[in-house]
Amino acid sequence: MRHRWDLTIPEARALQEELRGRVSERDAAVLRRPRTIAGVDVSFDKRDPLLHAGVVVLDAQSLETVEEVAVSREVHFPYVPGYLSLREIPPLLEAFEALRSVPDLILCDGHGRAHPRRFGLACHLGLVLGLPSFGCAKSRLVGEHREPGPRRGASVQLTHEGERIGRVLRTREGVKPIYVSIGHRITLETACRLALRCAPRFRLPEPTRRAHQLVNAQRRGR
Repeated sequence: MRHRWDLTIPEARALQEELRGRVSERDAAVLRRPRTIAGVDVSFDKRDPLLHAGVVVLDAQSLETVEEVAVSREVHFPYVPGYLSLREIPPLLEAFEALRSVPDLILCDGHGRAHPRRFGLACHLGLVLGLPSFGCAKSRLVGEHREPGPRRGASVQLTHEGERIGRVLRTREGVKPIYVSIGHRITLETACRLALRCAPRFRLPEPTRRAHQLVNAQRRGR
C-alpha cells in the first residue's frame, strides 16, 4: 500500500484518519514462530537537511544481527509532532528495499496506536509494507498511566480518552519503563511478550537499540 508523501499538514491528518481503520489488531500467523525481527530508527540534526534511516535485522531466537542497511536522504516534510511518519518513512522504505530478505516483524523506535489519532509510525510503516509491526518508545506521546511495578516484566495500561492505546512495560528492574503499542497485524499482548524477549540485558529491545547505534554512526560518519 503506497501513497503520496508530499502532503500538507491538513492532508497528512486526513490520511492518518483514513488509514487508521485499515490497521489489523490480530496476530499474523508468522508471529507464532518469527524467524527474523527488524529494528528501525531514524537520526537527524535539526541544522542538517538530511535524515539517516536504518534497518537492522536480527535472528528472532539468538538476537544475532543478520543484516543491516542505512541510508541518508534529504527530508521534505517538516518536523511536526504527531506527523513524524510522513517525514521518516520515505528513507526507511529505501532501506527496506535494499535488504536481501523480508523480515517477519518490524519493531519501531516510536509509537503505533499510542498516538493522538491512533496512527503513529509503527502503524503507518506496517501498513505500507504489509508486515507485522509494533512500537517501543522511550517516552510518552499521549495518554495516562500508573507507574508499573519495579520488577522486570511489570506493566500497566496506557489509556487515552478512555481507550487502551498501549502498555507501559518495565524491561529492567530499577530502570524507566518503555511504551509499547501495536502497529499492524499484531496484538498488544504479543507485542509486549516480544518486546520483553528482545530486551534480555538493556532497557531498549535489541532490534531498535542496534538500529539506533547504526543511524547515529551513519550521521556521524557521512
